[in-house]
Amino acid sequence: MPEPFTPVTDVDLRLVRYFLAVAEHRHFGRAAAALRVGQPSLSRQIRRLETQVGARLLDRTTRGTRLTEAGEVFRDQAEVLLRSAERAVVSARSAGRPGGITVGYTADLVVTPALRPLRRRHPQARVRTLHLGSDDPAAALLRGRADAVVARLPFGTDHLDVTPLYDEPRVLVTSVDHRLAGRESVTLDDIADEALPRMPDEAWNAFWRIDPRPDGTRAPDGPLVEAIEDKIELVAGNETVAIAPAGVCRFGLRPGLTAVPLSGVAPGHVVLVTRAGERGRLVVSFRELALRHLTGC
Repeated sequence: MPEPFTPVTDVDLRLVRYFLAVAEHRHFGRAAAALRVGQPSLSRQIRRLETQVGARLLDRTTRGTRLTEAGEVFRDQAEVLLRSAERAVVSARSAGRPGGITVGYTADLVVTPALRPLRRRHPQARVRTLHLGSDDPAAALLRGRADAVVARLPFGTDHLDVTPLYDEPRVLVTSVDHRLAGRESVTLDDIADEALPRMPDEAWNAFWRIDPRPDGTRAPDGPLVEAIEDKIELVAGNETVAIAPAGVCRFGLRPGLTAVPLSGVAPGHVVLVTRAGERGRLVVSFRELALRHLTGC
């Protein structure tokens, strides 16, 4: 049985991480292998954690390991605890490096117009850029790889501050020999029966496939793709069409593709995201300059 309850401040975050590994794998052996620790040592550490928490969190069974009722409750809060600790460390490290900033950006977005005046304003600062995948903005910020990111919604923005920069119209990207290529504009009615590619992220699908449609109908399902490049290849092969931000045309589409304005739909949104409460002088300065200079095409 666990020993008497100890103060919450005595709970070791390393032990919390061990517990979450066992909760994920539901097996001490597999969790120990993932953590690269010995199984007997892991068992001892979990018993230490149960002592610190004051409740039994895990039960061993013939089929593996299961969470107790207390373990189920603790798991949800433990995940929040570790994320909060990680954010605190990242923010402290950022504050401890006041002489530098890393600005992330996604896809074809351009951050140069705000970086040039930032470098002039802070000539001694180390200003770096980092290209990110469309699903990376939040992770890059919360893990300290970037201090500010310019990206297109939607993506998860929990624990982030979001500053709107500008809106972008949406366009329909087709092959040059598609039936809709060359039109002045198209509407959702024109593509009602067109299957649009799907990505693993449901929020992305809802916005970039406009699914469901304004009348409640579902967008026809197209192939599931993992990467934007695969989607482009399908469109170029005239197997599907895709909805994209007008900014993709800034540097020209690849041969075999064309874009047609999509009318009657809300625009996309380009935003600046930073860690919640970030007040570093370079981040504040970049935010001010981004609002002034990053205004779209």
